[in-house]
Amino acid sequence: MRLERNKEWWMAQARSEGDVVIGVGFSACAPKLDQERAGMPVVAAEEARIAFGKFVNLMRRRLGFSAEKLADEADLDVSEVLVIEDDVHYLPDPRTVYQLAQLFEVPQQRLMQLAGLTAPSDTNFLHEAARFAARSESLHKLTREENSALEAFVSVLSERATKAR
Repeated sequence: MRLERNKEWWMAQARSEGDVVIGVGFSACAPKLDQERAGMPVVAAEEARIAFGKFVNLMRRRLGFSAEKLADEADLDVSEVLVIEDDVHYLPDPRTVYQLAQLFEVPQQRLMQLAGLTAPSDTNFLHEAARFAARSESLHKLTREENSALEAFVSVLSERATKAR
């Protein structure tokens, strides 16, 4: 017995799902292709990922977490957390974004858009994301802990440079 479904039936099923994010097949493995097919400009995608990195950084700091603690809490690799915060070209896995959305208690669908994994349906969202990133640039001096960590790392760098000579 063969069941056939027409396009209208599938569309009705999709509408009944609401805002649930579902990925299957090839598009689930390579969500960036959806962004390319949707015609999302590369510049807009980079602006969104800049905002994504800033958002992750600020949420991590708001929670009082180090990058290592955030990685532990979200069940991620610490190097991935660092790359997310610093590399606008990095495209995280959907699982990573899902883990962060759960930890930060924000909508997964919007965070996927911010990470550049899916194209936003609202063009104003990208504009607001860019504004957020621009306003979130820290103007504060280093905290005592940040300064101490920086000094310790500079001394390690200096040691390695001296040994290399």
